[in-house]
Amino acid sequence: MSVLQGLVAALSDGSVQVIDLTTPLSGDTPILNLPQPLANTVGLSLTPVSNFDDAGPAWAWNDVTVGEHAGTHLDAPVHWITGRDGKSVDEIEPSRLVGPIVVLDKSAEAARDPDFLLEPEHFEEWQRDHGQLPENCWVIFRTGWSARGGNAAEFVNADEDGPHTPGVSVACAKWMAGNDRISGFGVETVGVDAGQAAAMDPMFPVHSFLLGADKYGLTSLRNVERLPVTGATLVVAPLPIVGGTGSPARVYALVEGA
Repeated sequence: MSVLQGLVAALSDGSVQVIDLTTPLSGDTPILNLPQPLANTVGLSLTPVSNFDDAGPAWAWNDVTVGEHAGTHLDAPVHWITGRDGKSVDEIEPSRLVGPIVVLDKSAEAARDPDFLLEPEHFEEWQRDHGQLPENCWVIFRTGWSARGGNAAEFVNADEDGPHTPGVSVACAKWMAGNDRISGFGVETVGVDAGQAAAMDPMFPVHSFLLGADKYGLTSLRNVERLPVTGATLVVAPLPIVGGTGSPARVYALVEGA
């Protein structure tokens, strides 16, 4: 039996399961909102073309309007000024969009402190417990934040000082960018940076360091609590938008014995 035949058999008998990590995309899906006078993207809207009517008696279809960075989406390097000469979505090698998952679970810390930040020592601790990060891995930051996804106000968690959501320190963003085993970084929150990242130096350090280092971001993930710390495989499927700075994506994990 070949490797691929073995995978198909394992999917068929349930010994490998597919876990959907994607937030369903609708007009109600929370999206990032920047303060004025900065411009904002749009969420999803559907405009019917026909719906089993005179415009199309045997078919239904819609025109879709959606921002590149709405819902569960991929951030490409050209999204940020540090990566402006890098890859657009269509230029990312498919092999970079499939890789081993590394889960850093800080859900207890984020429950106590919504402004909790991931630090380099958390990666060092993980590697002491589980070994070196695997090649071409995707780091998934588990915070439990997706439990708030049904309520936009709780999900954004903003006050007069702006959003308060967990994220990554400047030092940790720089550490991840410099680690050649990491392909991307995924979060349960609306963006890959902390809610208060606009006040950091540089501002939005995950965007700044990772996208500038040809690494990729994933946001608004769900079902992260179903992932093992190691051993799962991530599959990221963005639209190959020519020149795209990002794309809504369907994101899956292949998990043995889930």
